[in-house]
Amino acid sequence: MVKVTGGGRGMKAITAHFRYISKNGRLEIEDERGQISRGREAVKELAEDWRFGGSLIEDVSDRREAYNVMLSMPRGVDPLVLQRAAREFAAEELADHKYVMVLHDHQANPHVHVSVRAESKHGKRLNPRKADLYRWRGTFAEKLRGWGIDAEATRQAVRGDVRSYPPLWRIKAKEEGREPSRRPAVAPRTTVSRFRALEVWRHVASAIQASGNEKDEELAREIARFVNGPPSPKWSQELNAGVDQLRPRDAGPTR
Repeated sequence: MVKVTGGGRGMKAITAHFRYISKNGRLEIEDERGQISRGREAVKELAEDWRFGGSLIEDVSDRREAYNVMLSMPRGVDPLVLQRAAREFAAEELADHKYVMVLHDHQANPHVHVSVRAESKHGKRLNPRKADLYRWRGTFAEKLRGWGIDAEATRQAVRGDVRSYPPLWRIKAKEEGREPSRRPAVAPRTTVSRFRALEVWRHVASAIQASGNEKDEELAREIARFVNGPPSPKWSQELNAGVDQLRPRDAGPTR
């Protein structure tokens, strides 16, 4: 997973994030030059370097001066391998920017926090969009595969995946024992995209099966098993919701 979890509007917020990801200096912080530091004084020095390392960043700014990115993999992945892949990812995708990264391997899923200065060394500003995030996931997966981790960057809807990752504020709240008891419902547009993905898979299976090739027919059957296999109750509920949203208002019930 590659996710932008927020960003700092000014050095006050950026420094606070440095303290959070480094556990107030107890964890090692690595910068874009590969230099590793630790301790409260190191956090302060990094903050001052960012403040004056380009256009001056005031304590409070009216624009985003940094982006916080989290690179995560499921439990069982070697945290050090994850860190190496994250290092290679940042060197490729965040070149010409100041950034720091910290490995967290004390929680359920190992992950790396990356904080990147929005303004590059050449004055160009970072502004990640959906297409950028998708490319970032592909790059991160590629780096992981280079270290022997079987990682792919397909979208959840394409995989028929119904997992939803909690936002950073919810993760923090859970750690501190103050997580809200109820979670928000799945966004309608997410449900619709999953439903449409299954429709596309059905068309793919039909086209492959029409080739008359034995191997193609077997592949089509595998796709059909994926699409028509017994879904979980949550998946069925979401598909029904997707059908309702796509159905014209004057249409009758879908069979």
